[in-house]
Amino acid sequence: MAVQQVSDAQGAPEDRFDYFWSQRGEWVEEPNVRRGGESGVQRIHGPNGQLLYAKRQTGHIYRSWLHPFGRPTVLRELDALTGLHKLNVRVPQIVFCGAQRDPVHQWRALLVTQALDGFVEIEDWYASGGRERHGEAFHEQVLQDLAQNLARMHKGRWQHSCLYIKHIFVRVTGEGAAAKAEIALLDLEKCRQRLLSTQAAAHDMKQLRRHSSWNAADWDKLVYFYKTAFGSAIKGL
Repeated sequence: MAVQQVSDAQGAPEDRFDYFWSQRGEWVEEPNVRRGGESGVQRIHGPNGQLLYAKRQTGHIYRSWLHPFGRPTVLRELDALTGLHKLNVRVPQIVFCGAQRDPVHQWRALLVTQALDGFVEIEDWYASGGRERHGEAFHEQVLQDLAQNLARMHKGRWQHSCLYIKHIFVRVTGEGAAAKAEIALLDLEKCRQRLLSTQAAAHDMKQLRRHSSWNAADWDKLVYFYKTAFGSAIKGL
C-alpha cells in the first residue's frame, strides 16, 4: 500500500484517508469512466462543518516517463495546487490528498479541497448581469485580475492544459467604488510544468481564446493586461 497526503489535521494518513473516503454527499460531478477507472466530485462537510469538495477516484491514473506504471491523477493535481499556491495563483486550498493501493486492487485516491466561498463561474456572473451591475471599469478589473493570475502561473512554467472559461471563477467583494474583483482557477487535473514559460503561455491562451465567449474588444483587453503582467508578447495572440 502507498499513501501520499497533505493535511494540517491530526491523525495518521491512513485514518484521514478512511475518514474522508467514508464521507458521502451530493455529486457535483458525476463519476465518469476514463483512464481505466472512475473519477467524480462530491460536496461534503468536514469535521468542523466546513464545506469541502472531494474528488474521489478508483483506478483513475495517468502515465508518464516518470510514472510508466501509472499514478493517480489527483497526485498530479496536488503537485499543481502546491506549485501554484507558491506562485500566489488563486486556486482551491488543499485539505487532504491521499492514494492507496494494495498488490491486487486498483488505486483509490482522494483530493479534498476547501470550497471557494463567494466565487461563482464567470459565465454565471455574466448571465446574472454582473457586468452591467458593476460597470465597464469594474469589468476591466475582472480581466486584469484574470490576466495577472494566468501570467503568474505561466511564468512559473505551469500549463493549465484545460483552460476553458468554465474553469474560471470570480468573486466580488465590497460595494460601489470599493468593490474588488478576484479570480480563481479550477480543474487542474491536467496541469503540468513545461520546459519554457512561453510554451505554457501559448498553449493556454490560445486554448482559452477558442473556449471563451469574449468578443474581440474584451479579448484584446485581456491580452493587453496579460502581456503587461507576463512581460512579453506571445506569438499568435
